[in-house]
Amino acid sequence: MHHPSTLTAATERREERRRLPALRHLGPHWYAPVMGTAIIANAGAGLPYQFPGLRGLSQSMWVLSAAALVTVLTARAGHWLHHRDQARAHLLDPAVAPFYGCLSMALLAVGAGTLLVGGDLIGQGPAVAVDTVLYAAGTAVGLVAAVAVPYLMVARHKVDAGSAGPVWLLPLVAPMVSAALGPLLIPHLAAGQAREALLLACYAMFGLSLLATLLMLPLIFGRLIVGGPLPPALTPTLFLVLGPLGQSTTAVNQLADQAPRAIGAPYAEGLSVFAVVYGVPVMGFALLWLALATALVVRAARRGMGFAMTWWAFTFPVGTCVTGAAGLARHTGLVALEWLAAGLYALLVLAWLAAAAHTLRGLVSGRLLAAPR
Repeated sequence: MHHPSTLTAATERREERRRLPALRHLGPHWYAPVMGTAIIANAGAGLPYQFPGLRGLSQSMWVLSAAALVTVLTARAGHWLHHRDQARAHLLDPAVAPFYGCLSMALLAVGAGTLLVGGDLIGQGPAVAVDTVLYAAGTAVGLVAAVAVPYLMVARHKVDAGSAGPVWLLPLVAPMVSAALGPLLIPHLAAGQAREALLLACYAMFGLSLLATLLMLPLIFGRLIVGGPLPPALTPTLFLVLGPLGQSTTAVNQLADQAPRAIGAPYAEGLSVFAVVYGVPVMGFALLWLALATALVVRAARRGMGFAMTWWAFTFPVGTCVTGAAGLARHTGLVALEWLAAGLYALLVLAWLAAAAHTLRGLVSGRLLAAPR
């Protein structure tokens, strides 16, 4: 006859197995690999130099990013279903909650890739439909995160100036991704009100994200100057600052491309001028930050910086600088900007290879799904 305590322990073990323990610590930061993979497809599609094999690479990376998105969405649904206590704890953790912006950006990036290169494989009509759904969902999630996460930081999180970091930018940059990728859908809308509404909505999200970023950047830079370098595991997050810089440059150039289809003179001409007048100085600051962040990463590496999921910060933000430089090259005709886009793309691919290899190894060993130490 079984003792009651033995039966209770067996029941608890069965319940724990049913709750999928591997998903317990799977946080919203797992959308970062989806973004980092999709940006290789998206940036490759618009690269000034279309070398042999680039289109095939872009298609492959889009397929991989779409598969990764479905996998992570399913796993995160399981996380919320079986580990709701942990999911709520993530929302109340100031180090984790900002990563909810990554859900928006993953949906948007895969949607854009579907339209840019996925149409080659699934047809243009289905590609437009998929991007429309993912763009609408990603934009809605991004706008909610842009309000909800700062609200939680003010009302619920316990933060101090010393904890300021680039991760705080994640929910704020999500609407900028919507602003940059919305123009892809403008040609597929009916001429007139619909096109103009989307164009101006994208500019509104551009402003929303830009001004919020400008409020946050002084806190982040001030923390570095006063508090010194970030801990080695967090040092790669410095690359996240490139996100709003590269993405805003991409946005103004993409919007200028579509302005003649959506809005009359003199605004279309003015927006084309604005793309260069805004984009060139911001790209200059992005290159300054890239140099500073790289120097601090090298310093951290010399002090034993090992792999962490923060390495994915080397991918998507750099990819936004690729698309920003490519957009400026389109509007200025400068060969130097074409070379800049190509050089940054090479850096992006190398960063992806490093992050992906270590992530795969960590998944196989189980280390990346274990409880944080």
